[in-house]
This record gives sequence, structure tokens and C-alpha cells, in this order.
Amino acid sequence: MNKSESKYFNTAVRMDKAFLELLEKNDFAFITVKEICKKAEVNRSTFYLHYETIDDLLSESTDFVIKQFVTHMNEDPGDFIQKIETCPLEELYLITPSYLTPYLNYIKEHQKLFRTLIENAGTLRMDMTYTKMYYHIFSPILKRFGVPEQNQKYRISFYIHGINAIITEWLKTDCKDSVEHISSVIQSCVPKNLLP
Repeated sequence: MNKSESKYFNTAVRMDKAFLELLEKNDFAFITVKEICKKAEVNRSTFYLHYETIDDLLSESTDFVIKQFVTHMNEDPGDFIQKIETCPLEELYLITPSYLTPYLNYIKEHQKLFRTLIENAGTLRMDMTYTKMYYHIFSPILKRFGVPEQNQKYRISFYIHGINAIITEWLKTDCKDSVEHISSVIQSCVPKNLLP
């Protein structure tokens, strides 16, 4: 990456961070380009060099948050996938507290952002984002349990939408229930026996 690319990238990161900080205090509909620019210490022309609309910034910020979330998980994806492929079937679960707890803690810490993401899910194509994120976890597990490939996409969709529905309800209450409680609710909704 050359110096101008690095400057462009750093400016985008500053705008992402400024936008996310504003989102913690204000509703998405009331955030203006002027406020974002002031907080990020950039001018309007710089904003429009990067984005056409605030929706574009929201979409990029979603990617930024997902990258932060992966770092927050503290689990090397390679190690995690390796465990899925090699552990005994009786130790293989689709949903466990070890990866639900950090996920739910992260959502609780960033409630306003996640509510905004849910409200704008269609615009941001969040279904596709979640499908990509979870596909790498669910698909190998379903494969290990012998779920036919033609059925996997339906089951993955069912699990993703079900988990998202629980999280959406939790966010509506400002995450009043504990992370442990929501984790147990999700686990109780996903059967341990995944055989077809």
C-alpha cells in the first residue's frame, strides 16, 4: 500500500469510527454528513470522495464492525475450523457458549449499532453477511453429522433467522436479560442431534 492509499484508508477508518461514535448517541436518521465530518476532522468533499450517502458509510461501517468482532472473538478461524473437522461427534455442537458468549457480549456493547443494522438490514443485505459468516461454521458441522448437502442451505437459513430473531427481541429490551440467559435460550432452540 503506497502513501496515498494509506492516507485514503486511514481517512475512511476515521469516518467509520466517527460515525459509530455518533451512532452510540443519536438515532441513525438524525446523523448528518456535517456531524460525521466534524467528528472525523475531514471536510465534506472528503466524505463525498469516499461515499455517496450516509447509507454507504453505514454499509462500510458494518464491514468494519464485523472485522472488529472477529478480532474480539479471540479465536483463530483456522483452529476453530480444524476443531470442527477433527473433534469426536459427541463433542461437536452447532451452538456453544464458547462462541455465543463473546458474540452476545459484543452485541450488548454495541446495541445501538446492531439495532440500526437490523432496521436497515434490507439496504445492507445483512442476510447475505450473516449467511457468509455462519456458512463457514454451520456447513462443516452439518456435513459432519451427515445432513445431506441439498438440505444444508435450508437448515443454515433456519438457524440464522432464528438466532437473529432472538437477538432482535433482546435488542428491543435494551439487552435487559443477561448474556447467559440469551445464550441458553438460543442453545435450547437449536437441537443437539442434527442427524437428518
